[in-house]
Amino acid sequence: MDVLEDTLDMCELTRAGDFEKAKQLLENEYFDIAILDVMGVNGYTLLDIANRRKIPAVMLTAHAFSPEHTIESYKRGAAYYIPKDSLHGTTTFLNDVLEAEEKGKSRWVPWLDHFAVYYDEKFGPK
Repeated sequence: MDVLEDTLDMCELTRAGDFEKAKQLLENEYFDIAILDVMGVNGYTLLDIANRRKIPAVMLTAHAFSPEHTIESYKRGAAYYIPKDSLHGTTTFLNDVLEAEEKGKSRWVPWLDHFAVYYDEKFGPK
């Protein structure tokens, strides 16, 4: 995704255009963090692979943006869940994940700080 490449121009990025390439990369390379699309390339299967390899994985979504997919991502071990319309904050979100990893803390506490109000506005206060 070009927006991510522009936003994360200070990072070395590896891009996979399809599920098989992403699977191969996750199984054979190490990454500081993986950004996975929930729907586009079977993101939950890739999340399972990242978890087995102990690679923190951030789920990114537009079409699967829902409280249900957020909870599913959390339960399956995602480090974070980013709605695509919040890509402008990706650098901050990835820093949150890496900082929490370093300190051995929950990666979802900063997520709540960033997205609690956003979710309340989108889905109501539940």
